[in-house]
Amino acid sequence: MLNRITIMGRMTRAPEIRHTESGKAVANFTLAVDRDHNREETDFIDVVAWNGTAEFVSRYFRKGSMCIVSGRLQMRKYEAKDGTNRTAYEIVADSVYFGESKKD
Repeated sequence: MLNRITIMGRMTRAPEIRHTESGKAVANFTLAVDRDHNREETDFIDVVAWNGTAEFVSRYFRKGSMCIVSGRLQMRKYEAKDGTNRTAYEIVADSVYFGESKKD
């Protein structure tokens, strides 16, 4: 079986980076991704990057940046503040690439 996903979109906000208690870097961000045949519909996809990839993303990307993310789809369950059970889907990024050329 294979769990591999690649998406391209624009960051909806600047990446948020933090460090775990053990010192690992983790960055969270969301990409706005247009649907292939219908540009009027947009999906907002959460992404999490770890370690060197997290540092790279936080250093070189900002709100509005076009980027390409390759990784795996992850589902996690959690309990919300109101006590309801929720499910979150996110991409765990293995690689993040620039989606546009450098502007002068």
